[in-house]
Amino acid sequence: MSTNIDRRNVLGRLGACGALAATPFLSGCAGPQVQSYAQEKPQLDLRTYFNGTIDAWGVFTDRSGQVVKRFTVVMDCSWQGDEGVLDEAFVYSDGTKQRRIWRLKAGANGAYTGQADDVVGQATGQVSGNAFRWGYTLALPVDGRVWHVDFDDWMYLMDSRVMLNKATMSKFGIKLGEVTLSFTRRTPLPGLTGNQP
Repeated sequence: MSTNIDRRNVLGRLGACGALAATPFLSGCAGPQVQSYAQEKPQLDLRTYFNGTIDAWGVFTDRSGQVVKRFTVVMDCSWQGDEGVLDEAFVYSDGTKQRRIWRLKAGANGAYTGQADDVVGQATGQVSGNAFRWGYTLALPVDGRVWHVDFDDWMYLMDSRVMLNKATMSKFGIKLGEVTLSFTRRTPLPGLTGNQP
């Protein structure tokens, strides 16, 4: 099987594994840093946004930008103090369904950690301004093997209901594709009305 087919299979299998998104590179690599968004509004409080029911729509694209899978998500989210549960139910364009349960913990100064059944080790993230950068590694079964695929995931709060999400997927430092999502809260965030600049 060719490398190109293997990569397409990885993207296809990602459709069975969900999408929110490697590890220590969050603060150490070149490119934009989450602290660059410290002054951006509206201010994101992750525990407030991911609380209640959230609907999401997304696509997986390969390295060429072609859409290889579409999906919808319904998220039931709740917090007890600094610990949160994000229960995600996925429905994919090929009719398959999948569920992932994230267990998050809020730390100091906007830091977050998280775990899920198919995440290798611990996910780490940081909130700054209207942005959240989230990284983790998924263990994905592909043709009898398990691939560890890294996600560099950025979320941007747009207004009282909408947050946009874009994640880059890579393996051995090679970009495999991207995941793009739009989250919408069923109820607006407290203290925010309408569209924000």
